[in-house]
Amino acid sequence: MRYAGITDRLADLGGEKWAVHNAAREKTAAGEDVIELTIGEPDIAVDPQLVDVCAASMRRGRTHYSNGRGEQGLLNALIEKYAPRFPGITSANILCFPGTQTALYAVITALAGAGDGVLVGDPYYATYEGVVRAPGAILQPVPLNIEDGFIMRPSDLARAITPASRVLLLNTPHNPTGSLLDRDTLVELGALACSHDLWIVCDEVYEDLIFEGEFASPLEIEALRERTVVTSSISKSFAATGFRSGWAVGPEEFCTKLLPISETILFGNQPFIADMTEAALRGDFDTAERMRKSYAARARLISRELTGCASLKTCRVSGGMFIMIDVSGTGLDGEQFAWSLLENQGVAVMPGPSFGQNAKSLIRVALTVPDETLREAMRRIHAFADARAAA
Repeated sequence: MRYAGITDRLADLGGEKWAVHNAAREKTAAGEDVIELTIGEPDIAVDPQLVDVCAASMRRGRTHYSNGRGEQGLLNALIEKYAPRFPGITSANILCFPGTQTALYAVITALAGAGDGVLVGDPYYATYEGVVRAPGAILQPVPLNIEDGFIMRPSDLARAITPASRVLLLNTPHNPTGSLLDRDTLVELGALACSHDLWIVCDEVYEDLIFEGEFASPLEIEALRERTVVTSSISKSFAATGFRSGWAVGPEEFCTKLLPISETILFGNQPFIADMTEAALRGDFDTAERMRKSYAARARLISRELTGCASLKTCRVSGGMFIMIDVSGTGLDGEQFAWSLLENQGVAVMPGPSFGQNAKSLIRVALTVPDETLREAMRRIHAFADARAAA
């Protein structure tokens, strides 16, 4: 039988990147003792008040069709959120989506077609390659090096740009590395985007989970606003991953052109979830603050617990839910290390190659488990690395 080309382009970019995670779940289901440090699932619950808002909204009949742009109450809340960095923003600058992932898919589809280049820092979030390749575009990696703290250097971006380049996809704070782009770096990267007529798409889903440094967005730089699209959601900031509520913010003309794509994909998301999202954005919730303090402490815990392990090197992290560990000293790459660790010590981590070739020697560890569980995981990782050194 015949299939569309997208099925071939995405054939190896779905669940295969999470193969270690899936294997760990199978082991757990079989009764094995496995510590799972793979995905960014917050270990605190969504605030009960937000659940109540969602339930109450359903009970009063907010269960019917929405529209392609988003519920007006949520649009107003997003205007209030972004007005300080985007003066003059209106609902015409916003489209709501069921999560950041859907927003990114639609945004990239609107900006890059067959043969167009999308510049992405490598390492990159595991789904970015699929988002880029789905419309037939080409992922153009820009190296994010451990010695630079995984910050994109303008000189590296300049070397990666080709005549085919159309979009610069940024992510700050960054998943998987936890690095944070400062305003000066954004200005330099933005200057290159302007000189090469590139769109800037910035995934800011971890905006509220910063441990050190200050958040900066290309949207707040006036010279970049006409070419910047920001995506985000409540998934991380409000521990609401399963509710799937996100958005895109950008120029009015762009949003007008994106709207038919959004309507073709989903024609609006759920009004009752929009009501919950509006309440989250306008409320006074401590969810992000609790996560931020907890994850920062856990990143320090991991660094302390692995200090005496000569073959492992923890990477500096400024925000997010993860920490990267360089495992090259063990003689294994990230893929080999992750699979061997799971089989020998019952600890599941994400192999670096799931996030690009520049993460080949790394593993990603989630900070989303209780401290004692994380400490035990580090004991097992330390033991595994020591056994490798003694072999």
